Amino acid sequence: MIRKFLLWVLKIFGWKVIINLPDAKRYVVIAAPHTSNWDFPLGLCYIWGAGIPFRYMGKSALFKWPQKYLFKMLGGFPVDRDNKTKLTTKMANFINSQDKIALALAPEGTRSKLEYWRTGFYYIALEAKVPIAMAALNYGKRELGIMKTFMPSGDINADMKIIQNFYKDVKGKYPEKQSPIKIKPQ
Repeated sequence: MIRKFLLWVLKIFGWKVIINLPDAKRYVVIAAPHTSNWDFPLGLCYIWGAGIPFRYMGKSALFKWPQKYLFKMLGGFPVDRDNKTKLTTKMANFINSQDKIALALAPEGTRSKLEYWRTGFYYIALEAKVPIAMAALNYGKRELGIMKTFMPSGDINADMKIIQNFYKDVKGKYPEKQSPIKIKPQ
């Protein structure tokens, strides 16, 4: 009943809800673009409404008192951006220890414009051997949801072309804050 209510709320506010979930029981979700504080509550309505077994990674600053307990209760894992020791392996192992999980990450990692996307989502999915689901909050078309899934090949440059093609027409609430969909040259 609550699931239908949440999806109805999104529709009442003018959102077209797209639920194209992967067949896999475990997967990584790209949550992009991330340009507004509104992305999180809208995303939660979608996730709970679609019945997705959701967990997410967020910056450690979110997990300080007083909101610490709220963000943990909502499925969050704090990430210390200055200490990423074996984080990819830890998260891949965590995914594989779960019966069902959709681990969501915002590759922009912030609501501000960056030069490059962070690639943790890619390497976690690759190490866990799980697909990547591409979710969008497209304020331009008023569409939100998981729309496409693919299995990472290990060739990050080729796979980023798939991601770039998917997100090329997606507009965040503040498009000027969207980071270009590219990775830092290695």
